[in-house]
Amino acid sequence: MLDAMLPFFSQNFGNPASLTHEYGRRAANAVEDGRIAIARFFEVQPNEVSFTAGATESNNIALNLLAPGDHLITSAVEHKSVLAPARRLEKRGVELTVLPPDREGFIDPAALRHAIRPNTKLVSIEAANGEIGTLQPIDQFGTICRERGVLYHSDITQAAGKIPLRLANVDLASFSAHKLYGPKGIGGFYVRRGVRIEPLIIGGGQEKNIRSGTVNVPGVVGMAAAFRIRKEEMADEATRLTALRNDLWERVTSAIHGASVNGPRELRLPGNLNVSFDR
Repeated sequence: MLDAMLPFFSQNFGNPASLTHEYGRRAANAVEDGRIAIARFFEVQPNEVSFTAGATESNNIALNLLAPGDHLITSAVEHKSVLAPARRLEKRGVELTVLPPDREGFIDPAALRHAIRPNTKLVSIEAANGEIGTLQPIDQFGTICRERGVLYHSDITQAAGKIPLRLANVDLASFSAHKLYGPKGIGGFYVRRGVRIEPLIIGGGQEKNIRSGTVNVPGVVGMAAAFRIRKEEMADEATRLTALRNDLWERVTSAIHGASVNGPRELRLPGNLNVSFDR
């Protein structure tokens, strides 16, 4: 990954928006190659992938499409980069419903269905929880939203590159490179074709007007390399991490009385183990 990035800090230093010279064209080609690689990983179209500074920015862009009078549904277990802008939007006139999880961290699809109103514009529920590892049924959530004509956004940061993800019923998705050993400060935003976005940053028109500003070319190259590696290694790595997790849990329970797992036993991230201990 680093080897792929290094030339774009030195000889290939061009601005990808400056296509009047060779340096810019090389940079632009590298960005588009990265876009294609990430689109292939998620089995979506390249023109549905945009680059941001990270999932926090992508989450904020997703929620920025809401206006006063719209209804937003999210969950209590979301990352702060969803919950904080949601609360700010509530102060500005957006109606907000925050769904509680069950004791294992799951959001009930029936509760989501019941919460949707005529003015519901967006549902934002993550794919996986980074604290207790819970894997949410995002395909089912997306189906419910699609049936009701509501957009569905998912923060897939914790799950991307760790488990297979199906985005067929997801309209918007946020992710970061560093969660799969890619560079920090670069992320992605999936926007299903036909969905209109209200950008946070304007003034340059880059990334199809979704995110203005000069694209981080070395970051894109590094993120694409990380996704290419994960595409080859994800299944084996998930098996390895699951075995390590289960072995650690067996050792904990054999050595310490009163240990219990927080979150589900099965439907959780391969490398996640969150434990409580009795006093």
